[in-house]
Amino acid sequence: MIKIKTAVLVGMALFTAVSCTNSKVGTTKIASEKKDNLAGLKLPFKMPEIQIPIFKADTLNIVDFGAVPNTEQLCTNAINTAIEKCSQSGGGVVVIPSGLWTTGPIKMKSNVNLHTQNGAFISFTSDLKQYKLIESYFEGSKVIRCESPIMGIDLENIAITGEGIFDGNGAKWRPVKIGKMTAGQWDELVKSGGVLSKDGKIWYPSKGAYLGNEEKDKLPKRQTVENMEPYKEALRPVMVNFVNCKKLLLDGVTFQNSPAWNVNPLMCEHLTLRNLTIRNPWYSQNGDGLDLESCRIGSVTNCRFDVGDDAICIKSGKDKEGRDRGKPTEFFVITDCVVYHAHGGFTIGSEMSGGVKNIYAKNLTFNGTDCGLRFKSVRGRGGVVENIWMEDIRMNNIPTDAINFNLYYFGKSLTEDKETGEVAVAKEPVSEETPAFKNMYFKNIYVNGASQAMKIMGIPEMPVANIQFENMIIRADVGIQMNYASKIDFKGLDLRLDKPGIAVSFSNSQNVNIEGFKSTGENQMFWVGGTATKDITLNSEGKKMIWDKDVKVLEAVKNEVKIN
Repeated sequence: MIKIKTAVLVGMALFTAVSCTNSKVGTTKIASEKKDNLAGLKLPFKMPEIQIPIFKADTLNIVDFGAVPNTEQLCTNAINTAIEKCSQSGGGVVVIPSGLWTTGPIKMKSNVNLHTQNGAFISFTSDLKQYKLIESYFEGSKVIRCESPIMGIDLENIAITGEGIFDGNGAKWRPVKIGKMTAGQWDELVKSGGVLSKDGKIWYPSKGAYLGNEEKDKLPKRQTVENMEPYKEALRPVMVNFVNCKKLLLDGVTFQNSPAWNVNPLMCEHLTLRNLTIRNPWYSQNGDGLDLESCRIGSVTNCRFDVGDDAICIKSGKDKEGRDRGKPTEFFVITDCVVYHAHGGFTIGSEMSGGVKNIYAKNLTFNGTDCGLRFKSVRGRGGVVENIWMEDIRMNNIPTDAINFNLYYFGKSLTEDKETGEVAVAKEPVSEETPAFKNMYFKNIYVNGASQAMKIMGIPEMPVANIQFENMIIRADVGIQMNYASKIDFKGLDLRLDKPGIAVSFSNSQNVNIEGFKSTGENQMFWVGGTATKDITLNSEGKKMIWDKDVKVLEAVKNEVKIN
């Protein structure tokens, strides 16, 4: 089993532009912070020190470069010229004062801290002609895509800080599905313009967006920046995209209303993300919050998420391209974050072909998040997810599963037994395309209401393996279901069902130990099935279990089950 070290953890902006040329607004605190924010943590793995960017006190104000607030006049040139001049002179701070600013894509440069004052509202233009097509990445693959509203490539020592708001004007980019809106909302959306899909169930903001999504058979087979121009309105960028950068700080600001994913560092090292608010409409297609992709060494602290897809996402490339890249996401500490609406509160996958390892998460709160802890992949991805620690996780009002492992994501639909949740899947040969999830530790998990407590769907050739659960109190409608899992330990599980049913059922699993189990509300404690099941030990705290009443077992594997 995993050897775990003891881990103890101790409405709109103002409209007045304030010129602060040559002042040191926002620089003193940042320049003095040379240490990372992991002091006092006792981590279960050796964590490299996170390098925090440091900046000169030199300060430039975008107003002095021609930026005009509170109009629709584009400030693109003023912002980017200020950033360029700051970088060329050795670095420093570029200030965006309070006010309403409209801009095209912002191009970050090395040694620059883009600092936003309280009251600064930066709106990215709805004129999509301002966003050039470039060779980029999306969902783990190289693609032709529009350039991001905020972007940096091959940079070092960079930051976006302050109390300002960056708004991606995502409604000008995103399709909307009818199932995510009320009838009244849908009617208003359709009346606003745009184009409906052939079946009338998807609204597109423009004809170009429609063509790129609904008539994919007409897209060029060999895509280039030039031949994809007619379809560019469908090629939504992520909002904040840093590629192959080192020493990145995002602190204090709000990123909201993105065209696709919101914040997406890719192949970056030494990241510090703290005190962020990341927001997208709940209906936003591909509206992820934070996607850490093939990144190394960093922390995410005291951030708030309210988004349209997964909130805190760990990724590392997709299928062969991700495996060939060979860059796992590793050495991250994620603490003190809150997630409201999202598909998954904390997610690993499904693009995890380069691997994920050495991730520590503590003190996370999910309130109304569709799923709490979400781990997903599918045959063909490959990649290994291992050495994941999660402690002190609180969930409230989870509409689906509190904890979910699904290794059939986007795969063939499975037929489940309606009562037990058992599935039978044909075993395939293990290859580089076989995904693996193993060596994970969950401690102090508290759930106040979920549709299902936990669901593990492994694959027979590579079961979800070596997982420890300790000290869990979960209130849910449905209990725990496991298929194709191995070396699973529960210690101190208190399960409270709001609907009668089986508390814990599992099939085709091996080396399962449940110790100190308590449950209420069930009409049966355990069900064990699957002809591949072996070595099961069940212990109920304060209650002597009775065969065929509290514990029902498939006759063929009854000798493999011990109760005490």
